[in-house]
Amino acid sequence: MNTSSTPFSASLPALSGRWSQTLRDRSQVLIRPIAPQDRTAERNFLEALSSEARRFRFLGQIKCPGEQLIDRLVDIDPASEVAFVAAVPDGSAERIVGVSRYSALADGNSCECAVTVLDDWQNKGLGSALMKHLIEIARQRGIRRMSSIDLAENVQMRDLAIYLGFHVRIDPDNVSQVIHELYL
Repeated sequence: MNTSSTPFSASLPALSGRWSQTLRDRSQVLIRPIAPQDRTAERNFLEALSSEARRFRFLGQIKCPGEQLIDRLVDIDPASEVAFVAAVPDGSAERIVGVSRYSALADGNSCECAVTVLDDWQNKGLGSALMKHLIEIARQRGIRRMSSIDLAENVQMRDLAIYLGFHVRIDPDNVSQVIHELYL
């Protein structure tokens, strides 16, 4: 699927906005930019990931996210980074069930991206929705190429990347990894 040919971007809210997203199973999530106040929710999200999901996201095992990692994930530089969370009500708070993000490279034309969804929220279209929003914002900001390095065994990420129009190739520096690239 080539996302540039879909009408999806016409309804995309501004980066500072919050919007409701209906998933394939008709469940609703709130998608919004990440904020420093999400520190506890982000930690809980990372700790709730299965060991496999954590390994796929960080290309290795992280059992307990450190303070520096949490700081880096919630205190983004709005000039070069974008991060969205998908949240659901959890009592008086919100629980993060998915995150997408990109970080622009030094050339300003390329970025590295990632998406992670809790296991029990996968296969509902949440990863696709988060990435479509991220791709559209990247386009609006003049990014010409998005890329992601993932473990070759991460079949769900490969399928999502192909669905979104990314090209997949083996990482020449590490055959256990693949590089997904999307030219915008």
